[in-house]
Amino acid sequence: ACARHPVAGVLLTAAATWTVLGGTSLARHGTALADELADGDLAAARARLPSLCGRDPASLDVAGAARAGTESMAENTSDAVVAPLLWGAAAGVPGLLGYRAVNTLDAMVGHRSPRYLRFGWAAARLDDLANLLPARVAAALFAVLAPAVGGSPRAALATWWRDAAAHPSPNAGPVEATAAGALGVTLGGRTVYPHRVEERPRLGRGPAPTPADLRRAARLSRLVGAAATLLAVVVAAVRGPGRRRRAPAAAPPCPAGASRRAAAAPAG
Repeated sequence: ACARHPVAGVLLTAAATWTVLGGTSLARHGTALADELADGDLAAARARLPSLCGRDPASLDVAGAARAGTESMAENTSDAVVAPLLWGAAAGVPGLLGYRAVNTLDAMVGHRSPRYLRFGWAAARLDDLANLLPARVAAALFAVLAPAVGGSPRAALATWWRDAAAHPSPNAGPVEATAAGALGVTLGGRTVYPHRVEERPRLGRGPAPTPADLRRAARLSRLVGAAATLLAVVVAAVRGPGRRRRAPAAAPPCPAGASRRAAAAPAG
């Protein structure tokens, strides 16, 4: 139906894109969390944290909440902005909705907990596969745009190469490490979830993030989202001609008199 009616295709693509993207709400929650922490309103900050990450908010003080928010800004910029845009550019509406289904399923059941350990592993591995390229594109954009928040591309890339492999996630590692280098902070450490406690590796060589750093992370997330949008437009434009159906080539005209000669030729 969309092939016959281009306007319907544009509207469907726009609706699917709006549905799967989370960049605006992500940056809004990050900025609001930074304001609440700066004002000393830890209760409000703890109430907001579940909108950004799955950690146990009751276990977090101001420093822990700032770190959790900064790490979530980095990882979710990749998962909720860069990856769906690139999948949409590469595969259209099926890419947009298919990626969001995979990523949401991983968020629901892809946990290393007794309940989901033998059930959610497939969703977790599929999400890892779907994010292999987008996560590295997101990390590269974090590095390129580091000067916009007072950071250094060289420091961001150096932190990526040095620290990303230590992270237990093959995709969160590059984006969180590069964000740490771009912001000049250290991420990682003791991480408390409702169903487990992890000791995450240290990413970066700066101080622990503050509410001001979380606000910078939200700004960087917006910029990375804008750059990823431009990149997706370019990818879609390059791939567009290849998706159009080409009309079959016309047969070359017969030489004059060829049909008469063929009719006059004896059978066999």
